[in-house]
Amino acid sequence: MTATTAPATVPPPNAIYEQSFLLTRVQPALSGLMDGSLSTLAPIFAVVLATHRPLTAFFTGLATALGAGVSMAFSEGLSDTGDLTGRGRPVLRGAITGGGTFAGGIVHTLPFLIPGYGAAVGAAIAVVATELLLLAWLRHTFFQTGFARSFLAITVGGAIIAALSAALGAAAG
Repeated sequence: MTATTAPATVPPPNAIYEQSFLLTRVQPALSGLMDGSLSTLAPIFAVVLATHRPLTAFFTGLATALGAGVSMAFSEGLSDTGDLTGRGRPVLRGAITGGGTFAGGIVHTLPFLIPGYGAAVGAAIAVVATELLLLAWLRHTFFQTGFARSFLAITVGGAIIAALSAALGAAAG
């Protein structure tokens, strides 16, 4: 009598679902959030540092978040069909990435609705710091990346962008 068993290399169905969920939902959302949180910093802060006008920075941030969201939605949605990579339906993946990009960009734009320059900049810096912590936590939680390593990587990216935007803002102002 011969017993048949499944090969040891076949992951359990729950593991397959979790990997699929990570590839088709979490990774596109996190990619969008990181892109929106980081790529929109330079234009927003360069404008507010150059003009000292929070409302101008708000409209710059709004336009940047919208443009980046649409751009990321199209680039992710058109990057592959999902058939070969297993990354899911391109339209849904693009919508998730674009939505995440917009969300990441708009959150630190909202403080610029505060009319006072100092208060708006201070609130925006606090929001950016919170975003960096949240992004590191998400990477740690979903991708088992060490929290400190994730926070450092994201913060280095944010610091480079902050330095560029401060230099541009100072040069223009």
